[in-house]
Amino acid sequence: MDRIDAMRAFVAVVTEGSFSKAAITMQLSPQLVSKYVAKLEEQLNTRLLNRTTRKVSVTEGGSQYFTHAQQILLSIDEISAQLGGLQQHPKGVLRISAPVSFALKHMARLITDFQAQYPSVTVDLQLSDRKVDIVEEGFDIALRIGQLESSSLIAKQISPIRVVLCASPAYLKIHGMPKQLEDLEAHRYLHYSYINIETNGQIYKYLKKKQLKEQSIFRSNNGDVLVEAAIAGAGLILQPTFIASDALHTGKLVVVLPEYEPDPLGLYAVYAHRKLLPHKVRCFIDFMTDYYGAPPYWDEHITQAPNC
Repeated sequence: MDRIDAMRAFVAVVTEGSFSKAAITMQLSPQLVSKYVAKLEEQLNTRLLNRTTRKVSVTEGGSQYFTHAQQILLSIDEISAQLGGLQQHPKGVLRISAPVSFALKHMARLITDFQAQYPSVTVDLQLSDRKVDIVEEGFDIALRIGQLESSSLIAKQISPIRVVLCASPAYLKIHGMPKQLEDLEAHRYLHYSYINIETNGQIYKYLKKKQLKEQSIFRSNNGDVLVEAAIAGAGLILQPTFIASDALHTGKLVVVLPEYEPDPLGLYAVYAHRKLLPHKVRCFIDFMTDYYGAPPYWDEHITQAPNC
């Protein structure tokens, strides 16, 4: 028998002055109310009420218990109301971990628009390209890019992420346009440190072989730096279009070997639990789901490579 229900029954009997009136208030039968109170007395090993055929009176122990029980039930009802309010009107702090380059380019407007719709939610956005431990580090959501491995975490795909091999027209004019994978042997490759070169696709396998052979000419853990280096003519890069789209759109970079473009990766919202998901988390995931478009807006005007 639930201790809280028994406590409510006892408080109702004392407040109403009888079992029958308490039963009406609680919308229960008098027999069940009496059973609740009897069980509570048994659990406490204390008589709380004196019962006669004409009236019910509170014992000394029952009077003390009544005062504390009222306070406990009031606290329970208050926190239930607060949590219910959170479900109806999301509020509180939403802690998000996101990749550096993606967040810098594509999350400021997202957060602004989200908070315009949900002004009571405070967003704490932390940028990191490492794989954070959501539970241990206290994050509500982590945004991750890649082909996710199976885990106990829940992952919702938000958007496809194209990855393209590209270089500047000036670089290609000097070194020539690769026509097949083998032509990459004669080219400079700028390597992103965190790229998963075990990902399926011929281009990944070839670049893994080239990387192991040469240890790359230029390595960095930041894609923006590599894009700027490629624009300056430093070599070829394999980068997601959400970083390189502006340079590709303006012609500062062009796509190389488009026929070997690997399958898209995914942008995922990762969180710890599916059940009893806080409303602020659910609202943010739902808000993100269609925000970037399909295909995402950064892929709308990407041009292919010219014949250099």
